[in-house]
Order: sequence, then structure tokens, then C-alpha cells
Amino acid sequence: MTHKTLVAGVAVDTRHWIGGERVASADTFTDVSPVDGTELAEIARGGPAEAAAAVAAAKAAFPGWAATPRAERARVLHAIADGVEKRLEDLAIVETTDNGALLRSHRRGVMPRVAHNFRFFADWLLTLEHEDFETRGHTNHVTWDPAGPCVLITPWNAPLMLATWKVAPALAAGDTVVLKPAEWSPLTASLLADIAAEAGLPAGVLNVVQGLGAEIGDALTSHPDVRRISFTGSVPTARRITASAADNLTPVSLELGGKSPLLVFADADLDLAVDLAVEQYDNAGQVCLAATRLLVEETVAEEFTRRFVDKAARLTQGDPRDEATDIGPNIHERQLEKIDGFVQRAVAAGARAVTGGFRLDGQYYAPTLLTDVAQDSEIVQEEVFGPVLTLQTFTDEDEAVRLANDTRFGLAATLATGDRARADRVTERLVAGTVWVNCFFVRDLKAPFGGSRHSGVGREGGTWSFDFYCDLKNTVTAPKGWKDHG
Repeated sequence: MTHKTLVAGVAVDTRHWIGGERVASADTFTDVSPVDGTELAEIARGGPAEAAAAVAAAKAAFPGWAATPRAERARVLHAIADGVEKRLEDLAIVETTDNGALLRSHRRGVMPRVAHNFRFFADWLLTLEHEDFETRGHTNHVTWDPAGPCVLITPWNAPLMLATWKVAPALAAGDTVVLKPAEWSPLTASLLADIAAEAGLPAGVLNVVQGLGAEIGDALTSHPDVRRISFTGSVPTARRITASAADNLTPVSLELGGKSPLLVFADADLDLAVDLAVEQYDNAGQVCLAATRLLVEETVAEEFTRRFVDKAARLTQGDPRDEATDIGPNIHERQLEKIDGFVQRAVAAGARAVTGGFRLDGQYYAPTLLTDVAQDSEIVQEEVFGPVLTLQTFTDEDEAVRLANDTRFGLAATLATGDRARADRVTERLVAGTVWVNCFFVRDLKAPFGGSRHSGVGREGGTWSFDFYCDLKNTVTAPKGWKDHG
């Protein structure tokens, strides 16, 4: 039986990567491309045994990696980044085939960001320090100590970028990792294991286990030897992970869903505001940060809508491997059914589809804008995770802020206005982990990232990442009591 599959000419191993070796499972699951429904591979389907083996490998490798000098850890992470850049085209075409996101985006933005994730945290590690301070003549010295084996569970919408957003700081911190990629898009995680091994990462420091969350997830998150868990995904799954981790008091970082607003005031540059709004269809709407609730000041709503519909109509939807395509497929038939269910229930409840509102051939959904929606309706309150936006109007700042904050989420918000004072007033009142003003998706790894309310727990990025993946220690030293050994 072969354990490799060819994806667009690239060989990908379908087995787990545990303790520096490829490990098969008795069972497999089928990985299907959303681009055309092609069966890509039979993937090793792990369970409790594979989870236990991966954690054991991470535990065994931890003392050596934790004791590795910072400079050497940073060197290995830079070597991994070199490997990513060397195989950038392979990674791009495999991930496009596996999850349906645009090939041009993978080539120009996503895969370069994967390499940057490793380089950034390697460099940040070398500058990580806290200035000593005095307490009644005693010296306080703060250090970041490696915490131990980490379980990292990642989503399918940006598989490798979001995986390395966790893997890179964990490895930089001196932790060892068990990575569990989403079953709908597992292939580039396997390639990452190859790249890391070729870069000289010691066996057991990075382990990749594949499988269905219900079968392998609890065995990973409830394991007593796991010292950190980081998860990106849905709120219901986050609840199960948190409950599973509770018995061992394992710290958990959660980046969850969003129902983010885009507030458009009458004094905004309307062309810019429309560009920002149409940008929310990126990745077929499968972006947790997407501003799916358009809140537009009443006096410009009609003109905004006209321009929006005109610009959205010029989007090209189709094969994500085509450079001219703007919107590719949705990830899975189950996701399409979920998206369409949200839209049809909203229309049945009185919403009007200004554009879209229906499935297309294959795994594609027409970019959709719904109006005449109630604030307490399902379509306004729940995350759709597809190319579906709603539009509501407001009359003043107070109403705009009230509508913006009136969901259980708080991941991000976007604001379009020409008034700096208004921007300051409104952003101060918005509940969100990130607020963009007259821009969208501008992110720096030095900045904290995470959500409020049901959008998550914790922050990552820069020193915040090391705060999570390390045990912080403060050493207090007295000024006297020393013997001269000179």
C-alpha cells in the first residue's frame, strides 16, 4: 500500500509524523478537493493510540529542545522558513487544491506569510526580555521558561498560515508540539513536517497527527502531559476543548468565530467603503475576521448599496487556480448546506436578497447581500462563514455603536469615516479585539490578536505569544548574603 499521494504533481505523505517517523493507522478518511470534487487521498485516521504516541514523543523531546540555546532555536526556525520559501509553489498549489482558496493569494501572500511567521518569532525570541527592577534593594528578574508539550488544533480556511501562527511561537518558546490539522484540509501540515525535519528540527519536537476531531481530539486535549492547548475554530468545539482541559488545569488559548461589523458613516469615502465591503467576500467568505454585517448611515445607504451591487457584480467566481478568479469554492458540501440554510431561513423570515442568495454548480455559492433583516434574527446574530453579508442602516453614532456591539461576538470591527474625531470616539466604544479604520486586514505580528466575548480567550502575537507558550518566572535576589569566593 502506498502512503503517498500526488496532488498537482506534488508528492504528499498521508501518514502521521510522530517522533521523527511516518506512522500509519489502521483506518483512513477521504480528503476531497472542493475545486472539482476529486478524491485527493486516503489520510491516516488517528485516534487515542496515535494521540498518546504523539504526546509521548513531544514529552520525550521536550527537555532537549527546552535546553537548546535561544540562538540555536532561532537558527532552526529560520531554516524552516528557508524550506517554506524553497517549496512555496508546491505548498501553494497543494493548499489551493485541498481547501479551494485562490492560488494567486497563496503564492503572493499566504505562503510568504508562513515563512514570515517562523522568521518573526525566531527574531522576537532573541530580543525577548524584561527590564530588571528593584524592590527595597532586591532585584527582580523576569524570564520566559518553556512550558512543555503543546497541542495545537487548527482550522481549514487558512490551514498552513494559521497552523504556523501557533507552531512558530511554540517552537521558539522552547515547547514541543503536537499539531492536529483540520480533516478537510490536512495536506500542507504533512509537507510542513517534511520541511521541519529537513531543516534540522529534532525528532519529536514537531508531531503531526491527522484524524476526525471527535475521535482524536479529546485524547489530545485531556492528556495530563499536555501543558498548553491552542485552538482556532468554532465556539461549540471550544467549549468541548475547555471542558476536556479542565481536569488537568491546562491553559487554553481560543481564537473563535466572529460576526464583525463594518460601520459606514455618511462622511466616509464611499468608494473606499464599498471596496472594503466587497473585500469581505475574500476566500468565499470563509474568514473569521470578515465584516459580514454592513451598518450604513441611512442618508447614504441607497447610494452605497447601488455602488456595492455594481462592484460585486464584477467579481469573477470560478476555479481558484485561475489567476483571474476572485472567489473560489466553499470547502465542503456540508458547509454549503449550512450557508444555504442560513440564507433560505432568512429569506423566509422576510429578508431580501439584493444580490445572490443561491447555490451555483459544484461547491460554489453566489456572493450574497441580504437587507430587511432584524437585529435579533439568526442571520445577523450567528456566524455563516460563507459569502453572505447583511446590510442595516443607522441614524447616528449611538445607534451605530449599539448595533455593532449587539452580538455575542467581539473579534473585529471595521470603520469607514472621514472624521478623525468620530473615528476616535467610535473605536473607543466598539467591543472588538481588532478595529480597522478606513482599511481592512492590515496585521502586524507584533500586535496582540484575539477576540472578546465568545470570539475567544487570550491574545497572541509578539510578546503575548510567549506569555502564553511559556511559564513566566520572576527571580528575586537579595543584595546581601553573598560570600566572596575570589
